[in-house]
Amino acid sequence: MKPRIVLAGVILLAAGLAAGCGKAGAPGKVALRAADVHPFGYPTTDALRVMADAVTQKSGGRIAIEIHAGETMGGEKETIELTKVGTLDINRTSAAPLAEFAPEFGVYSLPYLFRDAGHMWKVLEGPIGRELLDALEKYGFVGLCYYDSGARSFYNRKRPIRTPRDLRGLKIRVQQNPVMQDCVKALGASPTPMGFGEVYAALQSGMIDGAENNAPSYENTKHYEVAPYFSLDEHSRIPEVVICSKKRWDRLSQADRALLRDAAQASVAEQRRLWNAYDKKATDVLRQAKVKINRPDQVAFREASESVYRRYGKQFADLVRRIREVK
Repeated sequence: MKPRIVLAGVILLAAGLAAGCGKAGAPGKVALRAADVHPFGYPTTDALRVMADAVTQKSGGRIAIEIHAGETMGGEKETIELTKVGTLDINRTSAAPLAEFAPEFGVYSLPYLFRDAGHMWKVLEGPIGRELLDALEKYGFVGLCYYDSGARSFYNRKRPIRTPRDLRGLKIRVQQNPVMQDCVKALGASPTPMGFGEVYAALQSGMIDGAENNAPSYENTKHYEVAPYFSLDEHSRIPEVVICSKKRWDRLSQADRALLRDAAQASVAEQRRLWNAYDKKATDVLRQAKVKINRPDQVAFREASESVYRRYGKQFADLVRRIREVK
């Protein structure tokens, strides 16, 4: 573990002890700590602020949520660990690292799982999404709600990707994720794991031909300058999850639990609005920069990636079937 993570844990533990000691002098007061790796001004952190404001207002100032943004509490894996042991109370994390602690959430990392954003939200806001949030309790968490993180698509410096055939022979940067690496292989390209900060130079030099990400990340990093073909195949839609430590949850009153759930749910609509605006702003910049954007038919890509489901999706077979049946 990195030194700063250890330090952050010590600071948080000390703050928790201090807060615990202070409760005797301020009966009924509840101080909660929340974490998000994104900086303030990002759709998820702004949504957490909406949640915090709602909690404070509806509790008459009795409950306060302090938000620690920008990886000040560590990366997502570290903040999940801190939430599990109760050092952090609330955490916004991607479903991908959460799957290391709650295996059911691995289903969200399968490629082409959702047909589009509408399909994803019908799943997340329906019985399946609630079922997975409820499953978190046995792992030491309480699932409060889902946030949007957009869709990841391919971009490259050579040509538009209209069918899986167009990916053949391309070297595509991917994360250190075996599911995504095998997906890229199944589509005919060569997966090339590397750090995100290395991608621009690697594209510019020809070390790699392309990468994959959502529109805001593609635009913010200016990868479009050296890889001007953006093909919206939307192979990955991994939702964000807002979780609460079960250790903290068990110490809250029923009324405060209900208040926290209501505030989290109330923040979802605002987070989605903020994300859509964030995504649109990035896409507008890309269009102004004359990026060649196309939207391929997803069916052929989904069929080509079935080998990934045979390898990684067996444990989720019934869940995948139910998700695909949602209309």
